[in-house]
Amino acid sequence: MVARVLIVDDHPLMREGLCELIAPERDLEVCGEADSARSAIAAIEALTPTVVVLDLTLGQDDGVSLVGDIHQRWPTLPILVLSMHDEALYAERLLSLGARAYVMKQEASAVFLQALRKVIAGEHYLSPALATRLYTRITRTRDAVHPAESLTPRERAVLQEMARGHGTQAIAAALGMNGKTVDSHRRNIREKLGLASAADLVRYAVQWESGAAPAAPETGSPK
Repeated sequence: MVARVLIVDDHPLMREGLCELIAPERDLEVCGEADSARSAIAAIEALTPTVVVLDLTLGQDDGVSLVGDIHQRWPTLPILVLSMHDEALYAERLLSLGARAYVMKQEASAVFLQALRKVIAGEHYLSPALATRLYTRITRTRDAVHPAESLTPRERAVLQEMARGHGTQAIAAALGMNGKTVDSHRRNIREKLGLASAADLVRYAVQWESGAAPAAPETGSPK
């Protein structure tokens, strides 16, 4: 069975080059071309391709959004993204949106054809170097220790009460401790997190409670 390839790229020379590359392959054929997000959607509807080869840069259009749109409308249609951007962040985002392959434009022709056949077969493809960087990025994020993990359970309880807008006396009443103990916990929290002021501590508490707390500063000491 011959796989039908739709090429989406706003550069005529790039489309021509891909057509010439695919033409000799007996199991592949170019069924159509598109130069924008709108024409890509129309071509998919009219031509029912087996796979879409999509340039991430599409002039005024957003190739990233187009990947998401195509996957939402045709969730089983394989998408191979071509890009100038050698970044794991781009690859991670596009894979999450539904792309099955992320190939750099500077890769050899054989690599492109290998990736194309893999996505047609239902597999995913990333170049080895990019796959390594993506794995490193994911594992670093997974293994990162949140600064608040250094706090004791009582200190985290105080931080949570602060996030709710409670002052020293309200925190003391809520947690069954006296005001001096609360103030001591606040000082310890600031020291452990490297926060410079009481205002920084309150800001951190609110962000931490919402799940978006930034990492504590690496420099500076509490005042």
